[in-house]
Amino acid sequence: MNPNAGSLRLGVNIDHVATVRNARGSAYPDPVRAAKLAEAAGADGITAHLREDRRHISDADIDALMDQLTVPLNFEMAATAEMQAIALRHRPHAVCIVPEKREERTTEGGLEVAREENRLAHFIAPLREAGSRVSIFIAADARQIEAAHRIGAQVIELHTGAYCDFHAEGRFDERDAELARMREMAGFAHSLGLEVHAGHGLTYDTVQPVAAFPEVMELNIGHFLIGEAIFLGLGPAIAEMRRLMDEARA
Repeated sequence: MNPNAGSLRLGVNIDHVATVRNARGSAYPDPVRAAKLAEAAGADGITAHLREDRRHISDADIDALMDQLTVPLNFEMAATAEMQAIALRHRPHAVCIVPEKREERTTEGGLEVAREENRLAHFIAPLREAGSRVSIFIAADARQIEAAHRIGAQVIELHTGAYCDFHAEGRFDERDAELARMREMAGFAHSLGLEVHAGHGLTYDTVQPVAAFPEVMELNIGHFLIGEAIFLGLGPAIAEMRRLMDEARA
């Protein structure tokens, strides 16, 4: 049993191990190996985003992760028929619906749920019926949270990117305002019966205020941890994040 099972969960995103692999078109570094190392280091789950353009994670990676992981896989995906079919074939523990544009370097914002309620409700229904938990990646906005609740999502993941960007740019008043908004919306989502996760851009410097939200049950962190692993090794990088999360929660 994972010793962190009763505490704030850490999901480790291994997308950018695949980014490094794909830069040379080789077989290494292997993101599945990274996932297994993350699991051994105390990750409660593994997140992988299979993009339409396959810029990092590949279909074969998803096959291998489903075959080899003993912790849950959080399968990030756009709301397309192709991705729905892949998710229904694999039936991962969780699917997280994210916005996706080919030209973006990384996911730039939360999903627009309120304008697409009918389509998204029909899209996620088969995923829920297949046994996957459905999460919606959204900004800290009451309108989007209400829409996510109405369409039948079980989980929302709050986009922490703006908060992290404000911190990195030294825009501390805006950072604090965004943090307050996230805190309020975490409470609001919880009041509707939604499980609350958070992620995107979190670092050692920014994780603790978010980890301290009592309603947040899981943080998904990837790019920073893979970057730190270059200097520290993946296990120690994850262990330090785990320590900071636990310290904030205590």
